[in-house]
Amino acid sequence: MSANSEVRVKEPLIFELSSPGRTAYSLPELDVPAEPLDRLIPENMLRREDPPLPEVSEVDVVRHFVRLSQLNHGVDTGFYPLGSCTMKYSPKVNEDMSRLAGFAALHPYQPEEMVQGALELMYETGEYLKEIAGLPHVTLQPAAGAHGEITGLMLIRAYHRARGEKRNKMLIPDSAHGTNPASAVMAGFATVEVPSDENGDVDTAALAEILDDEVAGLMLTNPSTLGLYDVNIDKIAKMVHDAGGLLYYDGANANAIMGWSRPGDMGFDIVHFNLHKTFSAPHGGGGPGSGPIAVTEDLAPHLPVPLVQKDGETYVLNYDAPESIGPVLSFYGNFGVVVKAYAYIRSLGPEGLKAVSENAVLNANYLMEALKEHYYLTFDRTCMHEFVLSGRNLKREHGVSTLDVAKALLDHGMHPPTIYFPLIIDEALMIEPTETESKQSLDTFIRVMTEIAREAAENPDALHEAPTTTPVRRLDEVTASRRPVVRWRPGDEENA
Repeated sequence: MSANSEVRVKEPLIFELSSPGRTAYSLPELDVPAEPLDRLIPENMLRREDPPLPEVSEVDVVRHFVRLSQLNHGVDTGFYPLGSCTMKYSPKVNEDMSRLAGFAALHPYQPEEMVQGALELMYETGEYLKEIAGLPHVTLQPAAGAHGEITGLMLIRAYHRARGEKRNKMLIPDSAHGTNPASAVMAGFATVEVPSDENGDVDTAALAEILDDEVAGLMLTNPSTLGLYDVNIDKIAKMVHDAGGLLYYDGANANAIMGWSRPGDMGFDIVHFNLHKTFSAPHGGGGPGSGPIAVTEDLAPHLPVPLVQKDGETYVLNYDAPESIGPVLSFYGNFGVVVKAYAYIRSLGPEGLKAVSENAVLNANYLMEALKEHYYLTFDRTCMHEFVLSGRNLKREHGVSTLDVAKALLDHGMHPPTIYFPLIIDEALMIEPTETESKQSLDTFIRVMTEIAREAAENPDALHEAPTTTPVRRLDEVTASRRPVVRWRPGDEENA
């Protein structure tokens, strides 16, 4: 079954490498007067004994953490088809640009006249995002996609309040990202689910029944989490606007439409972008992220302050916005991520961005057509940048679950796609190849997925045991979720 039958030995904890008296580095003798500790640290916070730190040599430390880094999976080490979270290769030149001293060494308290280059870069990035979104105003302040969501929802709330309306419902499709309802609730809205129709699009008949004068807006991803472009988007936008609501665009899937379709032209009032998905900043590991939003003219007065603006040949931070919702982040967003996005957009240009989306869609359809022979495809229609298969045929016929398929992929050195999401697809396998994968890597993935489907029929018990070649075998995920062990304690051999 496995592409690599070698069973790895468990990686020891750094505490297990410890040997009494061993050191990695010796500090020089103190050459300034020592300040008594009780004058620097309150008495009740002083340690009574040394912490139980590992005693290891420098080479032990280096080898240990290098080995750990090699156990991590990422787009630099292998295929990462994580649906709905565009995990594509990020050109290293963009990383280099963000590390230029003129950008990396800036301090947010520096006077505006000393950071004109940074302000110019932010201003121009905003101009590019306006064009890509098809909307006239933008802020780069939100620090992540979900942060962009709640910022946009706060703008919707401010917009309706300014009009004297008390709208408290936010409509969310049943295929939506999980952050959508969470952000809506945090912004003070009650969520109302909108079902999908038999084609995977928003059910417009059901939408018509729930639109009333309490609806503040509809959050929508287009293409959707199912990887499908909603053919009724013009009709949906008109229905929501006619009811007095606003249309919010979740930009998690913008990798599919750059240069081909603009949310503003579809009728959306607010768009958030994920610079860490679509525009080069490496995604994952808890950050860094950036979730700029673009808005219509009507919503512009409520944008968070400050706004980067151009005054003649000078760039300024404008705080003069009396109807603003106020700042949503200290200073002005995750600047380093914005630098990467700027470099990405400038290096590709308009035609390059179109090619990115074109190839992302091509790669997804190539995989979908090859794999639908072995896995169930709920919506058999042209997809966009991602698609959702189902392992329900394997489960019903052979007792092999989608989780088994995902674990088996680990034995082949591949990161699994998103599984069991969207929730409306039984045994879901949500796959996004991105534009940066070659035909050769796609063909390898097809071969592996086909082999796993064959093994499900011939030797299902082997898949129940997967993975078998990873440092850690299959975990008890229920226990790990409900009773996580997140720290090591001396003498705790079971957790070690």
